[in-house]
Amino acid sequence: MDIERKEQLAHRGKMDVKASAIRVKAARYTSGYEKQQEFARACGISKTSYNNIEKGLQFPNRDVMKYLYRAHRIDFNFVMNGDFAQLPADVQQSLFEALERANNEWDQTQG
Repeated sequence: MDIERKEQLAHRGKMDVKASAIRVKAARYTSGYEKQQEFARACGISKTSYNNIEKGLQFPNRDVMKYLYRAHRIDFNFVMNGDFAQLPADVQQSLFEALERANNEWDQTQG
């Protein structure tokens, strides 16, 4: 996959709630969680709060970003801005697969 496609999938440079919702959802998949409820519990937040993040109604909070960084090496720069260059190679590989899925799901729910 070329760099332009990676930047497109990660919505690099976009800091709106839609872009962060897609990135957080991809991070959830990369972390091995299919269900929002399980991921929310691991982050220490309510399912409702987490669901609002994935719907693009609110930005990810510190608890989500802290959990992603400490447990899965996905940092704030990726979650909020789509910067992926500093992420470990194994994390990047699985994230881009998950970003394809998350972007497609967003398009289906919005279309």
